[in-house]
Amino acid sequence: MTVLGEFAATAATAAKTATITTAATATSANGRDRRRTELARFLKACRARVTPEDVGLPPGLRRRTPGLRREEVAQLAGVGVTWYTWLEQGRPINASDQVLLAVARALRLDGTERAHLFRLAGVSAAVSAEPDPPVVDPTMQAIVDALAPLPAAVNNTRFDVLMHNGPYRSLFGAERMRPSEGAPFNSLWCMLTAPVCCNPCLNRDEALPRMVAVLRSAYGRHVGEPAWEAHVQRLSAASGLFRELWERQEVAPPEGWLRLFRHPEVGVLQLKASYLTIPGSPECYVVVYVPIGPEDRARVERLDSLPPGGWVHTCLV
Repeated sequence: MTVLGEFAATAATAAKTATITTAATATSANGRDRRRTELARFLKACRARVTPEDVGLPPGLRRRTPGLRREEVAQLAGVGVTWYTWLEQGRPINASDQVLLAVARALRLDGTERAHLFRLAGVSAAVSAEPDPPVVDPTMQAIVDALAPLPAAVNNTRFDVLMHNGPYRSLFGAERMRPSEGAPFNSLWCMLTAPVCCNPCLNRDEALPRMVAVLRSAYGRHVGEPAWEAHVQRLSAASGLFRELWERQEVAPPEGWLRLFRHPEVGVLQLKASYLTIPGSPECYVVVYVPIGPEDRARVERLDSLPPGGWVHTCLV
């Protein structure tokens, strides 16, 4: 290839790269513009839903539109009227997480709405959006019960057991072991603190690193939240093994893996944990333990026939 040919090829490559870069930049800018437009519409709709009486303000006279005025939102949030007006108009201004949280409070947004506000504003909502505690529809209990004889439960991302059926209760013999009085049963706490002789999980050394990695992955969305920090501190104070696993900084998603359980009346059960999401409750999921073979299936069915209350070895009494 001649020098002229090489120059032409280089110029063509540079032009192609510039075109791709320009297109990517335009796409990114278009995405930001769309988010600002959606942010403006969202704020207007939220402001229209809140009445002065809802936030302790006098109703006033001559209101042309329902809901709060812009200056009232700015007053409640402690921000300038001009700044809030520009935010609601979708102008390209910077909004800190603290200011967005103040606006969210002024507009009485719930956890889902706050998270949506932060996403539209392009701000991470991991801590500042203060998501509401997970709430599970009470009708989920009927679904969990209907899964018997398969052991099943509704867990949150801290491994708190919010609902469970009879076979699950029988499977975890250390159900009385809770992080604190009145706290929900926590399967990770049980696995960490139950004595080896009475631990319901036989392959504990394999299961615990996975569980702690799943917990740390969820913790990344809640760093700084008091409930999560207190939970990690309780586990750290109760178990040196947890501290060691936590310091590894390993993260993993919830996924099915083989679990070996033992029961003093039923024997050893090989079960695979399967996870089902719950629409509207992203911080919660259904875990179902499925038997691997026919013998495990027979033992699970026997587990379901046991009287309620689970089992507790003498060292746990």
